[in-house]
Amino acid sequence: MKKVANNIPVTTRFALSEGDNNRYFKFEEDFIEENIRCIPMIVRFKLDACGIKLKLGEWSKMKGEERITLAEFTWDTKEDVQQFSCYLQMVIFIRTGRDATSLPIEPNPAWANRNEIPYLLEEKLKEFNWSVSVQQWRILSNLQRFVLMKLCKPGHENSNFPKAIKEFGLV
Repeated sequence: MKKVANNIPVTTRFALSEGDNNRYFKFEEDFIEENIRCIPMIVRFKLDACGIKLKLGEWSKMKGEERITLAEFTWDTKEDVQQFSCYLQMVIFIRTGRDATSLPIEPNPAWANRNEIPYLLEEKLKEFNWSVSVQQWRILSNLQRFVLMKLCKPGHENSNFPKAIKEFGLV
C-alpha cells in the first residue's frame, strides 16, 4: 500500500479546539444515528488535513466500528494525524482492494483566516438575509469555520447550512 502523505503538515490551522476532538454536530444527528451513513464533518476535516479523498462508496463499505474510529480518532499531535492517515489507508485498502486517493492539502484554506469572512460564505449568508461579523467568525472553532465553508460550497447539499448557522449561534 502506498503512502498518500509522507510529511503531513500539522499546523494550528488544522488543530481542533478543545471539545471539537470527537464532535458530531446536532445538524448531523439524522445520519449519525443510522450507523453513521454519511461522512461526518469531523472526518471531513481530518481528511482535508491529511490529504486523503474518501469517497462515499468507500465509506459505505466500512464497518460501523471503523467509521466510529475515524470520527473519534484523537487529533492532537502530528503523530495522531499520521496514525489516522495510516489507519484510513489500511481500511480503504481492506474494504475496496484499492489504494486511497490523494487529495491536495490546501495551504491556506479560507476558513483558516480568522480575520476575514470568506466571500463564498458572505454570498451564502445573503441568500438568507443574514450576516456574520468578523468578531463572530473569530470566536468560532477551526472545525466550525471549516464546516460553514464546506456547507456553503456550490454543489453541496445545503439544507444543513441554516441548521449549522443556528447551531453555532450566529443568528
